Order: sequence, then C-alpha cells, then structure tokens
Amino acid sequence: MTNSPATDPTVAIVYESMFGNTRRIAEAIADGIRLQRPVSLVPIGQADRLPADVDALIIGAPTHAHGLSRPESRAEAVVWAGNEQKHLKLDDAWSDSGVREWLDDRSPRPRLFAAFDTRVDMPRLFTGSAAGAIDRHLAKAGGRRLSEPASFFVDRNSALEPGQIDRARQWGSELGEKLSTASAE
Repeated sequence: MTNSPATDPTVAIVYESMFGNTRRIAEAIADGIRLQRPVSLVPIGQADRLPADVDALIIGAPTHAHGLSRPESRAEAVVWAGNEQKHLKLDDAWSDSGVREWLDDRSPRPRLFAAFDTRVDMPRLFTGSAAGAIDRHLAKAGGRRLSEPASFFVDRNSALEPGQIDRARQWGSELGEKLSTASAE
C-alpha cells in the first residue's frame, strides 16, 4: 500500500518498555495496523526525533503505581533487573526518561490518538492504568480518540499472559480500519 500524504494519515507508535513486554505489544499492534497502512514504531528514547506532523499517534507504557512510570519506578526496574532471582532483563529500548516526561515536555497534538498499557492482570481499581493517563493527556490536547484505552496483561512475575500478543495484533488491525475510515472523512 502506498502512502498518499494528502489523504492517508501518518501513523506512529511511541512506546516505553522496561522488560520488553510493552515493546512486544507495540510490535504486535504495529503488525495489525500494517495490514491497512504503514506505521513507524518509535521507542521513547527516540521519540524526540518524531516529526511534529504525525496525524495519528498511538502511545503505550507499562503501568507503575497506578499510572505512568516515574524516575523512581524506572530506577526500581533497574534494581529488579539486577536481581538474578527475578529473571528479568532490561529491554534494549529501556530509557531513563519515560512517556510521562515526553508528554509533559513535548505536548504532542496529534489529530488522532490511541493509548495502551501493560499492567498486572487484576481489576483496574487495584492497578491503575498508564493508558488512562496517556488518554487523558492526549484528549486535553484536542486529539480525536480512535479507541478506548487498551490494557494488555502481565502476570506477577512480569511475563505477558497467554494470548496478549494476539489481542494486541487484533487491536492494531481494528485501529488500522478506523484510520482508514478517518482518512476518508
């Protein structure tokens, strides 16, 4: 599929990942969107290089302490990765800065947006949601929501629950269809 700049929105997925789960979900979402149109996948450490004229922005992050990560929770992730008993490894895309700071500093204003997170598979009342915080920020910036915020689940050992990659790919496909509808408007 060719990208016609006059009609097709440019699409980027920006993600923050500590142990690789949010990256894997972002990759699956991108696979689903690519069924409809091209998409760029951008780790948070490279998000400042993102063009300002992106039409559709999908942002994802892990949920920490009921919301977006903070410097303290990212430092804790480094400690966890250093604990051999936890069997965790920092993702290659790990950054000491996160989505929270990027949103506060850059204040992206995409025409269309969607938000996702990874979080422990428990009721949202107990875990909170990074996607909810991202969604609120982008809605205040005046963007149009493509989809309700989506959560993808990890277990208490920070491993993705079975079926989450497939769910993310399906959600990406649904976003791709909505983007096609939006470009026709």
